[in-house]
Amino acid sequence: MEKEYFFNFDKMKYVQGTRPEGCILCHIRDKNPVSIDLTVYRNDLFIVTVNLYPYNPGHLMIFPVQHIEDVREYSEDEDRGFLQLNRIFLNILDKLYQPSGYNLGYNMGLTSGASIKHLHYHMIPRYPRELGVADLIAGKRVLVEDPRRTRKRLQQAVRKFFNSNRLLG
Repeated sequence: MEKEYFFNFDKMKYVQGTRPEGCILCHIRDKNPVSIDLTVYRNDLFIVTVNLYPYNPGHLMIFPVQHIEDVREYSEDEDRGFLQLNRIFLNILDKLYQPSGYNLGYNMGLTSGASIKHLHYHMIPRYPRELGVADLIAGKRVLVEDPRRTRKRLQQAVRKFFNSNRLLG
């Protein structure tokens, strides 16, 4: 049986500025060790990573390799590539986690909740009755899977998918 984690989401330090200088997603893109890299897939246009501060197991972010801040800056190739990756990773998450729904979307601009300017898309699996007693009393989220374990599971699924489907190379 897999160990369960009480995961402390100490994101307030991050939001208040206790983070590396520069763009975190560019650090991940450049494989700079100052940022934790939970990448599960990358190609010439996009990187898919597990969110370091997930709402649920399988919470992914898809972001363009180039640093842009607005979805309207996508090239035609990026538009097509993003849609393809979105479908692929929804299918992978369905197989691994069997969520009953998803929250999908971008936060563009600080007032929208974007704490990172580099454009990124959230893919959050959702489940019935997610709110637990720790959420209510302690102000913490109970996460049943460590994000590093999520990354390992997704990397295996991605390798399996791309070895059997040569859609993105």
